[in-house]
Amino acid sequence: MSNPDRGMNVPDDLKYRENHQWIKMIDDITGICGITDFAQDSLGDITFVEFINNIIGSENPEDEKIAIIESPKDSFDVYSMVSGKILEINRLLEDSPELLNSDPYGDGWIFKIEIEDAMVLEDLLEPDEYLETILPDDFI
Repeated sequence: MSNPDRGMNVPDDLKYRENHQWIKMIDDITGICGITDFAQDSLGDITFVEFINNIIGSENPEDEKIAIIESPKDSFDVYSMVSGKILEINRLLEDSPELLNSDPYGDGWIFKIEIEDAMVLEDLLEPDEYLETILPDDFI
């Protein structure tokens, strides 16, 4: 699914939050998280990604800060979308932050998490609901 006006990519197999982050479940308890195409487009050329120290293996509540993304335009804090244990962070982003611009739903993933309660996924936005948050009112 995409926004034809701006060309924003909003994949159908992900869940979203209004803060422009996504999660893709790869099994019943493990998800891969990142920022949306809209977020990377809004930031412009991403130049730096910094992960919070000692985050791997730690239990993180929902909305715990995981990383900071910077560009000449702005900075963007990445939070845990759900409660759970951080299994892995994408260290490639430290040397190649531009992966967030070129492939935000693929090689530009930010972290993997083992979620505490799969029921919380029901509270996240479906693709069409997320698309409504990024479309101008006169487009809907």
